[in-house]
Amino acid sequence: MEGSPKSNTGLKVGLAILAVLFLGTAFYTSKLYNEKNENEKLLVSEKQQVMNDLSNMAKDYDKAIAETESKNQDVIAARARIQGLMDSLKVSQNSVSSLWSYKKKYMALQEEMDVLLTENDRLKVENQYLATSLDSTNVQLAERTMFTDSLLVQNTELSTVVKDAAALQTVGLVGMGVLERSSGKQVPMERARRSDKIKVCFTVAKNMLTEAGDKELYVQVIDPLNNVLGANDQIEFEDQILNYSLISRFNYENRNLNICEYVAPPEDSKFESGRYQINVFNDKALISSSEFELK
Repeated sequence: MEGSPKSNTGLKVGLAILAVLFLGTAFYTSKLYNEKNENEKLLVSEKQQVMNDLSNMAKDYDKAIAETESKNQDVIAARARIQGLMDSLKVSQNSVSSLWSYKKKYMALQEEMDVLLTENDRLKVENQYLATSLDSTNVQLAERTMFTDSLLVQNTELSTVVKDAAALQTVGLVGMGVLERSSGKQVPMERARRSDKIKVCFTVAKNMLTEAGDKELYVQVIDPLNNVLGANDQIEFEDQILNYSLISRFNYENRNLNICEYVAPPEDSKFESGRYQINVFNDKALISSSEFELK
């Protein structure tokens, strides 16, 4: 017995609706699956980025620990916390909440690292400066040496003796990188990228034979690329041209005088990493020389 045309039409419509629902469900399921895969890929990528950032931070701590003779326990403890976070991240689930939690911990560690490494640099530079300051004993030695030298040249012409003995001399020449806070406080820096000035300090030795009054010395700071920093102006003597970074002007009163001068980096750039040479000239005569290094 054949079905009526009306029932056949209803069956076809029902089958068509089922087909549309099936295709719609398949499309929606495929879309959800693709979105899930994309989200997982994104989470894995961001998780790897956080791991890379933590690894770079750990390397900075390792370098700071290796360069410090007396180990800074705060730096060592911070390095251990980073390793613990890395180990935990490796086995963590790839979820948005989990990843965000690790990102917040990383940002907190980044702030802590900036503070710790700045303090670590300050302590290292201060230790070096304290060691260099032992040269202050050379001030007394220089005074005795000048007196002894004046006795040794008694048989030379008096005018030559007076001229040579009256020349200004400097001792304890030292250079370092510094970071100047907005408050004006200066923090010694060992790293080139953290330094915004080079500080040059020396002592003009006591000399009773030198005429008191306004004096000047030429300071030359040469960077690792053999560039003269600062003003890089020239002065010409009879047989010599001197490029200098700055002129140190002061009032001399025949007693030890401590002087510090500052040199800025080249315009729109940072200081180069490497060894720096400092020279101090009295006219064309080199009277003091020293070196220091910025990492």
